Amino acid sequence: MAMQARDIEDLIRAAFPAASIIVEGDDGQHFSAEVVDESFRGMNRVQQQRAVYAALKGKMDGAHGELHALALTTKAPE
Repeated sequence: MAMQARDIEDLIRAAFPAASIIVEGDDGQHFSAEVVDESFRGMNRVQQQRAVYAALKGKMDGAHGELHALALTTKAPE
């Protein structure tokens, strides 16, 4: 089942309710997302991205994941 940008945003928003989240992409498999959240302050980029991937609840796992590719930008608010 192909994912929609809104599905990805909803999963991320559940884990980061106060975040600024922008998800783009319309082919059902390849997306980009920008997540800006205060909880990222003090984390390095790898830690931030792992937190977001955890919010996706396995949707990117393996060859049979619903989400094939996600270009991810994360940061704390300026």
